[in-house]
Amino acid sequence: MSELATLARPYAAAVFKRAKETDSTEKWSQHLAFMSAVLINEDISVVVDNPNVTKQGLTALMLDICQGQIDSEGENFLKLLIHNNRLALVSAIAGLFEVYKADDEGYVDVEVSTAYAFSEEAQRDFVATLEKMLSKKVHITEIVDKSLIGGVLVRAGDQVIDGSIRGQLQQMQKALQ
Repeated sequence: MSELATLARPYAAAVFKRAKETDSTEKWSQHLAFMSAVLINEDISVVVDNPNVTKQGLTALMLDICQGQIDSEGENFLKLLIHNNRLALVSAIAGLFEVYKADDEGYVDVEVSTAYAFSEEAQRDFVATLEKMLSKKVHITEIVDKSLIGGVLVRAGDQVIDGSIRGQLQQMQKALQ
């Protein structure tokens, strides 16, 4: 995955720069999400991965599928990815683009795994604590994971905070070995 991110980073940075220049970050976000959704489809991925399909054929297919969903800049970007044999990077590009967008807009997407669902009040308090700790507005996604036993596991970008019982037990196990 890190290799994909390394390859995708220059494309994501270029798209984000262009989106900022044209004040179209939301549009590009939608374009990249749509392209990612198309390429996740098994029927499409079989065609994309087939070495017998020419770049011209793949370009025609992808432009046909994306017609009406992406504008001319999106089409040019799609052509560039196909020409450079980088179509498989679209999901990674989309993910990095969203990270750049969130950073630019001053928020961070946070995934919180909990053993039990938060009450509304507990979630508000937890979000307020995270916002103070991270110095950014927080968009939270809550995932209930009973295997944590108790506590929370927080992922904010590349930062991980493991306050789960399972994590503490694993740390104790390592210390005892």
